[in-house]
Amino acid sequence: MENKYLKRIADRVLQERLAASGAVLIEGPKWCGKTRTALENSKSHLFMQDPDKAISYLKAADTKPSLLLKGDTPRLLDEWQTAPVLWDAVRFMVDQRGKSGQFILTGSAVPKDNVVQHTGTGRISRLLMRPMSLYESMESNGSVSLKALFDGETEIDNFSTLTIEQIAFAIVRGGWPASIGESEQIALRHAIDYVEAIINADVSRVDGIEKNPVRVRALLRSLSRNISTLATIRTIHDDIAMGDADESISEKTISQYLGALDRIFVTENLPAWNPALRSKTAIRTSPKRQFVDPSIAAAVMRLTPSRLLDDFNYFGFLFESLCDRDLRIYAEAIDGQVFHYRDGSGLEADAVIALNDGRWAAVEVKLGSKEIEDAAVHLLELKNKVNTEKMREPSFLMILTGTEIAYRREDGVYVVPLGCLKD
Repeated sequence: MENKYLKRIADRVLQERLAASGAVLIEGPKWCGKTRTALENSKSHLFMQDPDKAISYLKAADTKPSLLLKGDTPRLLDEWQTAPVLWDAVRFMVDQRGKSGQFILTGSAVPKDNVVQHTGTGRISRLLMRPMSLYESMESNGSVSLKALFDGETEIDNFSTLTIEQIAFAIVRGGWPASIGESEQIALRHAIDYVEAIINADVSRVDGIEKNPVRVRALLRSLSRNISTLATIRTIHDDIAMGDADESISEKTISQYLGALDRIFVTENLPAWNPALRSKTAIRTSPKRQFVDPSIAAAVMRLTPSRLLDDFNYFGFLFESLCDRDLRIYAEAIDGQVFHYRDGSGLEADAVIALNDGRWAAVEVKLGSKEIEDAAVHLLELKNKVNTEKMREPSFLMILTGTEIAYRREDGVYVVPLGCLKD
């Protein structure tokens, strides 16, 4: 029996994009639910990797790609990048028809450069899907809305029922739709299988360049050890070099491997925020290292929830990664992006949510309650550093936690359990 479809935030965003554009490209890591969401929102479909039809589809793409575009709209073209000519065919057909909502394209890898003639700008809208947030997997009660906070909501008093043990499990399991609702054994196996597929096949298949599985594994281990940090390529190189000599890898090769991981949406670093400041303080521009889902790091390190609970220091880094994943999903649903901030004085914000209309908010992530006071001080210091003659005042300051109670402090800083948050 087919699993019940759990509504995704992307459903609403996809409908909005289809109403505004001739086609929508849904990108993201494999297993994140792209195809299922696209099917829920399409009226006909074409699976390019259907083993019974793949060869004939490829021949049709080579001779007359328009044949593959016939069908009720929106028409889904799943894994379109196996026949890159479909991109230009879709762009042309959108121009010919002059209507919105014609096609949905899905793919789990970015094609190599120069395989398509046109960017699709103005015709094909891009939508990035990630694994499920805690709100989508029904583990967050959604009592605190990110949009409502930006719109001036001040009353957030509520409770999360998510325990620290449940958070540990959610991290190790990940947001993969196939894992939601499964037993611990099955759910944790999915994440491990995902990592092994990356190492042994996916990272080489994306560009046709064979990559050494031993070195890919070593790189993933280093990225896992340095998750939620500003580790440079040199740092990663030196970290790997401290291990077995057989795993040594040049900085150039590391860059190439990282590029391949980016293209299959395994890694998704958090870019640096560069606001206008009152002083001439230097701002760090290095990205924060992240996977698209914290379960990748947990699987690489072969962590179980109980082992994670035994190492609260590393737990904190993975919790930050979990928060970054969910914040990205929620922020993009309200037309925003997520950054991080760190300057030369050492002041930092784990996340900065910047909306396209100029509104912004700063977020510190703290797994427990002991560091809440210091986090609030840092957020207020950042607020005072930003030049509000050139930028808006922050819409809010928030400490995102693994605790139970959502409330507003006397200094105006919000304390919000991740188990309460939604878009």
